[in-house]
Amino acid sequence: MDGLGGFGGLFDPRAAGFEDPILVAATDGVGTKLKLAFETGKFDTLGIDLVAMCVNDLVVQGAEPLFFLDYFATGGLDQEVAAAVVSGIAHGCRQADCALIGGETAEMPGLYANGEFDVAGFSVGAMERGTGFPRDDHPISSGDAIIGLASSGLHSNGYSLVRKIVERAGDALSAPAPFDPNTALGTALLTPTRIYVNACLAAAKQNGMKGFAHITGGGLLENIPRVLPTGLSASLDGPRWTAPPVFDWLRRAGGVDDIEMASTFNCGIGMVAIAAADDADAIVEILAGAGEKAAIVGTVTDAAGGAIEVANLDVALGGGV
Repeated sequence: MDGLGGFGGLFDPRAAGFEDPILVAATDGVGTKLKLAFETGKFDTLGIDLVAMCVNDLVVQGAEPLFFLDYFATGGLDQEVAAAVVSGIAHGCRQADCALIGGETAEMPGLYANGEFDVAGFSVGAMERGTGFPRDDHPISSGDAIIGLASSGLHSNGYSLVRKIVERAGDALSAPAPFDPNTALGTALLTPTRIYVNACLAAAKQNGMKGFAHITGGGLLENIPRVLPTGLSASLDGPRWTAPPVFDWLRRAGGVDDIEMASTFNCGIGMVAIAAADDADAIVEILAGAGEKAAIVGTVTDAAGGAIEVANLDVALGGGV
C-alpha cells in the first residue's frame, strides 16, 4: 500500500483477494548454515533459505504468504555481502509469490566477529476463515496416506552436525564434493531450501487433503507428530523414496545411525502432505504438476506411544550397508 522507506510496511489483505482473512505469522533464521557461508564466501542463496524457512511454515497451515521482512545484523556492513543476501531474499519471495515490504539493517560493532553477520526473517500469510489445516470436519485418521515431497538437500537444519562431520572427514570445502564431483563441497552443502508454497496451495484445494508438515529441525521423527491428532502415529517406508546423495555421505562419513539421521535431517523429504487414501494418487499428480517430486511414502497408524516408525531408512539414503 505504500512505498519503501517509512517506519513500517502497509499491506491490505482485501486487495490480495481475501474476504474474511485470518492472518498467520512465522519467523525463523538459517542457523549455523551461516558458518559455511562465511567459510566459502558464498552468500547468494542464504536469502532463499531465509524466506523458505518462514513461508513453508505458513503454507502447512493453509495460509498464502502475503509479505516478508528481513533483519540483517552485522558488526560492520559489507555492501557486497548484504546485497547478495538481499538478492537471495528477493528471489525467494518471487518463488513464494509474496511481497518483500521492508527490513532492517543493524550495525553493531563488537557484537559480531569481523566478517560475520546474522539474518532473521518474518512473514505473514492469510487464509479465509475456516479453510486452514488441520480441519475439524476432515480430521487426520488411521489409514490416511503420507505423501513425501522431495527436498533439495539439507535445507537449513542439522548444520552443527554437518560441520562436525566435514571436520572429521577432513575434506576441504573448496574440493569436489564426495557425493557430487562436479560441485565444490561447500557449494553443495549450501544448496538452498526448497520453497513448497505454490504446490501446497494447489494441493490444499483438493478433496481429501488433510494436512501438511514442514520437515525442519528435528527431522522426520519430530515434525510429523506435530500435525497428528493424539493417539495416532505414522509409518514410513524407506524404499518408497530416494534421498539426495549428501545424506548417505553424511551417514557414512559421520557414522550416524538411522535414528539420529531421522531426528536431525529431512532425509530427502522436505515437506509431508497427509491425505485420505482414496485421494492420495490424485494429490500426488497435483503436486507433480506444480513441479514437485512427490510419492506416497507411508501411512498414518494407530499407536499408543505416538512414535514415528521409519522402516529401511538406509534404502532411502543410499541402499546400503
